[in-house]
Amino acid sequence: MSTSIRKVRTSDLELKDRLVAIKRVTKVTKGGRTFSFSAIVVVGDENGIVGYGLGKANEVTTAISKGIEDAKKNLVKVPIFNGTIPHEQSAKYSGARVFIKPASHGTGVKAGGAMRAVLESVGVTDVLAKSKGSSNPHNLVKATMGALLELRDAYTVAQHRGVSLKKVFNG
Repeated sequence: MSTSIRKVRTSDLELKDRLVAIKRVTKVTKGGRTFSFSAIVVVGDENGIVGYGLGKANEVTTAISKGIEDAKKNLVKVPIFNGTIPHEQSAKYSGARVFIKPASHGTGVKAGGAMRAVLESVGVTDVLAKSKGSSNPHNLVKATMGALLELRDAYTVAQHRGVSLKKVFNG
């Protein structure tokens, strides 16, 4: 199944950023070890728009700000209804596998770590999520974004099938 990526303009959005993970990386040179930092950041307006970015620099604050700038360049629109997702979805990126499922109002975001940051940034308030396999934050963020990009609302399904919205629900 092919998914269409829905790009978004950043001009009039109020984006909130969340730092998912930061790690110190080392480059061994002739003169010894050189330390730098790698940060993965998720930004979103908590209303269906989310993006992630990676920043690398010699200082933590610079790495985070580079990650935020990168995330703002990769924003996408995700269908959200009544604080949850339209249907269950699974996705895989490298060794990380994720499964997200809609939940009733009041459930909250039942997800851990990197998945929670992405789901809260997109504006989901009620969802059940499970990560299997690798717990690498980079791969978890990419797998979660992949699952969110594959979500389709009823209107999109009706348009794709060439039928009315009523026909989608009544079979």
